[in-house]
Amino acid sequence: MTIEVTLGLVGVGRIGVMHANNISALNGTEQDRTLAQDGVQVRLKLTDVAEEHARSVAVSVGAEFVGSVEELIASGVDGLVIATGTATHPDLIRAGVDAGIPVFCEKPVAVNVAESVPVLDYIREKNGVVQIGHQRRFDAGYLEAKRAYEAGELGWIHSVRAVTCDMTPPPVQFLATSGGLFRDCSVHDFDILRWLTGKEIVEVYAKGSNNGDPAIGEVGDVDTALAVVTFDDGTVGTVSASRYNGAGHDVRLELQGSEGSVLVGMDEQMAVRSAEPGVGFPTGTPHLTFAERFDQAYRSEMAAFVELVRGQRKNPCTPEDAVAASKVADAAQESLETGVPVRVAA
Repeated sequence: MTIEVTLGLVGVGRIGVMHANNISALNGTEQDRTLAQDGVQVRLKLTDVAEEHARSVAVSVGAEFVGSVEELIASGVDGLVIATGTATHPDLIRAGVDAGIPVFCEKPVAVNVAESVPVLDYIREKNGVVQIGHQRRFDAGYLEAKRAYEAGELGWIHSVRAVTCDMTPPPVQFLATSGGLFRDCSVHDFDILRWLTGKEIVEVYAKGSNNGDPAIGEVGDVDTALAVVTFDDGTVGTVSASRYNGAGHDVRLELQGSEGSVLVGMDEQMAVRSAEPGVGFPTGTPHLTFAERFDQAYRSEMAAFVELVRGQRKNPCTPEDAVAASKVADAAQESLETGVPVRVAA
């Protein structure tokens, strides 16, 4: 017996196209064999205000183009995937919730925490189901680090170091509206630290610099930043980010404990080289973008959403989780601007 699940995708920009490809690949692929074994077939309908481009994407992934969001929802989709600009997220989330279907929305919930709170209230009032896109929760390395920590193999954690570095910066036009490096980049680290350790970050002290394109500073951002974070049990850590990492896209997380340590991202494609004589590791070609680094995680994330649509799993990343990470990012941005440690809002 074949079970058909129809997803509606809104937005086919860079990340929307990636989701479209991943959704179309869910049927019977090795990495998503659970869906295939359950006899699930996933259909895709999509829409975008850039109609010509959207029609082209639909043809390339075997999807159906629909003329508007309203038509898309009315056509009877089982779940809604939102991959549009941040400012549109609240209204689209509400539309999906009003339709009574599960929603997947790329982070963040809204442009800032203040605008996210009414959305959270709306979701709760309507008993909506909304999964937010924090794909690192599905990455094999982070999953193993979480397993090792929860199994007690690391003992108690004394230090945490998270790194996220892009190879090249995005357009300055994007940076002018992104909210800053901590909000559009390090928020992924803040989320994964909460998720992995089960601890809350309660204080942030941040510093930043601009040694690249002066235009980045002119729009109020920095190209490199470091945040010292303090957890609710007193554990300390660092979260660093840069938009200029010529060696490649570099995402790592180091957990050091009283009994052992693990490092996420230490594989043949990590964007570093050893300075020690005779050491050839790593020998692989570094990732160039986040899409390559987290290719499998993004695929698994969308497979998880299908399972959520079918009622087969708990929500792997709630809106409350996403807003909690955004609160840490807000505190980091405030600390960067004021030069003093900032407590994270409750």
